[in-house]
Amino acid sequence: MVTIKDLASYTGVSCTTISNVIHGRSNRVSPETIEKVNAAIEELGYTPNMSARSLVSKSSKVVAFINHVIIREGTNVTEDPFHSSTIGMIEHKLRQNGYYLMLRTISTPEELIHFLQNWSIDGLFLTGIFHDTFYEALSTFRIPTVLIDSYVQQKRFYNIGLEDFNGSYLATSHLIEKGHRRIGYASPFFRDGGVLQERFLGYKAALTKHGIPFDASINFEYEMDSMEALQTAADDILTHPDITGIVASADQMAAGIMAGLHKRGVRIPEDISIVGFDDISLAQMVYPQLTTIHQDMHTKAQYAADTMLQLLDRSKPASRNVILPVHLVERDSVKSLL
Repeated sequence: MVTIKDLASYTGVSCTTISNVIHGRSNRVSPETIEKVNAAIEELGYTPNMSARSLVSKSSKVVAFINHVIIREGTNVTEDPFHSSTIGMIEHKLRQNGYYLMLRTISTPEELIHFLQNWSIDGLFLTGIFHDTFYEALSTFRIPTVLIDSYVQQKRFYNIGLEDFNGSYLATSHLIEKGHRRIGYASPFFRDGGVLQERFLGYKAALTKHGIPFDASINFEYEMDSMEALQTAADDILTHPDITGIVASADQMAAGIMAGLHKRGVRIPEDISIVGFDDISLAQMVYPQLTTIHQDMHTKAQYAADTMLQLLDRSKPASRNVILPVHLVERDSVKSLL
């Protein structure tokens, strides 16, 4: 069996340094040394005794990533390219620092309580959190917690978020600057106090800024977990032939609507323009390539992982609420009417 002493001899670094890397104390070791030690761990096949480590350190080395969503038949959170990319980046960073990431979808406060009472978890990442009974249940546990894309403010929680309002404002303003005045908005159903509401409010604010009245009849709300729903959204958009542009709250929704419109013989952007949000890889795979709001998912995941590692190392992160900037990426899905 390969030991820490074997790793120290193989890499030429001390046993203490090897232990720091294995236990995730990354602030005490240079990135180059971490990479060197992790390579040796893989090459020599070192396997830590997790049970013994857990008893000694009272640490399981397991961090949970919880998706708080209402589960419907056929739901698969990893199908969402945004979530799968974020989870993959966080897992990579935690793995480099000796931690394991557990992915779990939880719908109710009761499920959350049962999960946290029956698993030894060092930390939690959560998405989709609002001020509700789920949040109240979460608040009863004193576990290092990093929220992603949340507008819940709690002094024990840390949040990594985005300029959601500004992004949607930029998307809508871009269409207006191209001469569009009849602009619809497409989004999944949203609740008060969340990301989707902020993006919707950014859309409304841009209309108001340019003297365009808001019209609720061209606010299209459909879930984007099925092509059928997005096809219906396309049908509804076409019942308003005066619409020249659509702002979508996510690239995945924009792509689905584009497919539905194409199927019905509608040309993009000649007949209708569309702007997305997120700038996932799909934005460059659709035809025409999608004009969208770019967010840096790698940086967001990096901030989330680094914040968690600091909390686990009992260090205080520099900021409790990190809001990352966004910007417009112009491609081919918007036509100028000027």
